[in-house]
Parts: sequence; C-alpha cells; structure tokens
Amino acid sequence: MKILFVCEYYPPHIGGVEIVFNQLAQGLAKQGHDCHVVTCKVPGTSEYEEVEGVKIHRVKVPKKGDRYWFTFLAIPRVFTLATGADLIHTTTFNGTFPAWVVAKLLRKTAVITVHEVWGPLWGNLMRMSWFSAQLHRFLERAIISLPFDKHISVSEHTRDRLRSTGINDQKSAVIYNGIDHELFHPLKADGEMIRKKLGLDGEFVYMYYGRPGVSKGLEYLISAIPLISERIPNSRLLLILAMEPNDRYEHIRRMISDFNIEDKVALLHPVPRGQLPHYIAACDCVVVPSLSEGFGFAAAEACAMQKPVVASKVASLPEVVSGRHVWVEPGKPEAIATGLAKVYKGETENTQKKEFSWRKCIQGYLEVYDEVMSNREKSKQARLKWEELQGVR
Repeated sequence: MKILFVCEYYPPHIGGVEIVFNQLAQGLAKQGHDCHVVTCKVPGTSEYEEVEGVKIHRVKVPKKGDRYWFTFLAIPRVFTLATGADLIHTTTFNGTFPAWVVAKLLRKTAVITVHEVWGPLWGNLMRMSWFSAQLHRFLERAIISLPFDKHISVSEHTRDRLRSTGINDQKSAVIYNGIDHELFHPLKADGEMIRKKLGLDGEFVYMYYGRPGVSKGLEYLISAIPLISERIPNSRLLLILAMEPNDRYEHIRRMISDFNIEDKVALLHPVPRGQLPHYIAACDCVVVPSLSEGFGFAAAEACAMQKPVVASKVASLPEVVSGRHVWVEPGKPEAIATGLAKVYKGETENTQKKEFSWRKCIQGYLEVYDEVMSNREKSKQARLKWEELQGVR
C-alpha cells in the first residue's frame, strides 16, 4: 500500500504529533508499505531524504508563520505525490486542508487523526480577544468537519469532543498512541548517572518535560515551587523544556527569575529521545499539570517508567495514567504542592498498569485503512452499477 502522510511538522521537529507520525510511518515502512511524508522544511533539514524506509518531502516555507504557509504551499507537492497513492493520511491542523483538497480532486481515500479539540478553550486558555477566539473556534470546527473517510481520535475524550462538533461514531474511531516500552523501561535506565551529573544527589526531584504551550499548565507548577519548597525543603524541579513557542519559553524563564527560585529549578534544553528515560529515572516524581490533553505522552511514559505521577484530573489523562499517582485540580498551584507532598509521604493511589504499544497502534491504523478503502471500493462499484443501469435505460 502506498500511503501519503501530510503533516505540518515531522522529526527532527519536536512534539507529540511528530512522535506519532514518525512511529507510524516507520512502522508501516518496516511492514513493506510505501510511505511518503510531506512536511515543512525546518532549519537544518534537506528537501528530500529517506529515513528508516520513509520518504520525506519537505516544503520550503517562510520562517515566520511556517505552519500557516504550509497550508497553501504544500498543495502542489501533495498533489504530485498523491497521484499514485492509495490513501492520504493527515492530522490537525495545517496539513488538513491540502490533504483534503487533493483527496477530493483525485478521488482518493483520506483519513485524519485528531489529537485534540479545543472548542471553548481557545478563549479560556489563549487569552485571546473575543473575536479572535471565535475565529479560531470557527476554523477548528470547519477543519474537523471536513468529510474525511474516517476521523481517528487518540483518546475517548477526544472522540467525545468530536461528537460535539457533529462527527458521529460511525465516522470515527479511537486509536491510542503508543509507547516504546523497550526505550521507556525502568530497568534499562541509569538515573544515578543523571543525578550525579546534575548535582541532584540527596534531593527530592520532581520533573516536568515537554513544550511550554498554554494548555500544559506549566506556569501553575512554577507558581507552586515556593509552596513545594516549604513542604519539601530539599526539593528541586528538573525542567526539560522545549524552546518553542519561544515567547512561552521566555515567559517561563521570567517567572522563575521573578519568583527568585533559580536554585530550585534545574532548567535544561530538550535531550535526545534515547536519553530521556535516564532523566525520568533520575526523578522521584513526574508532574503533568495540564489544563487539556489529547493523549498525554509525558504521563504515559512516566507510568511506563513506574514513576509516581502528579497529574491534573482533566481531559484524557484519566485514560492514560496508571500505577502510583495523585490527582490534582487543574490550574491550582496549591493543589500541585499538596499532590507532591503526598508523593513525598508515599500517599499515592495505585492502579493496574496500562500499556500503550506502537504495535497495537499501527495495527489499529491498518484496520482503519482497510475498512475505509473497502468502503470506498464498494461505493465506487455501486456508482458504476447505477451509471450502467442509467445507460441501459
């Protein structure tokens, strides 16, 4: 099967969506499928390369607003590659339009993976003007409402949000993202090495890693640090933070400075993914203070590493978190501090471990591909038969 993936970003760009499509494309390529990806050309990448059997085609876009330019500049490349494709697979948001337009023009089967539906959160989280929030809600709904052959959600929460936009269950499916359990394995990680390297020996270390996006609730964790330090004096936050979006990164840095808590935070740039389990192993707890999550890679990876998790009880996180954990109210620094104090005292809930595998994820996508392509073929045959009958008459 020849599959064309259309997504605004792809590795080496960092993000959860990038992980999903990288794992999916490479996994399918290993099974013998012909996988092509159309994505943005980011600094340091070539226009074309093949990685682990996946053909990556990068579209040159202006540096400022690259993802928005991709919506339009990707159309010619997508059209050319889609001509010989069996199926087009895209994701929200900026790859959606070129994928759908080309699929309609060429009468190709097309599916979309929806990671999150923000809806009213555009105004609540983004602190936008009323007009801007309504515009983004309208555009999100318009994108999601495009008639793809299948809408794939990464959690039941996201599927429920899709229902609110009018996508019925016959047109949707839930396929959870996967975790590399060979990589995120507690017995294969050396946390002591990281503790010595960072000078964390003897401290209670709680960790946050990922993007500083507004939905991640990171500022509430930063605001909680003085409270945490009162309750757990010998504690420090291990903060592995992506630098994009840059304005958010700088906002978090200013908060750390304004609170005068530099000595309570070990701020690091993102580490290679292969090294990340060592850093998780070095901590006593992982904090996921999100205000919204479509899936929650940090939570799932921490649980796979058998680390206690302090997480907001919101969105998809109750579907993902397992093992030792403490639920907290989202957006409340006091709740985060209380949650960490419970972990420090060993007062956690403990539930049966949940596993999310890439093997199961990839198999789920293959089943959806087979279903939608079969349905498309049946529709085509029915149309041809109808046209034949019309001609007879």
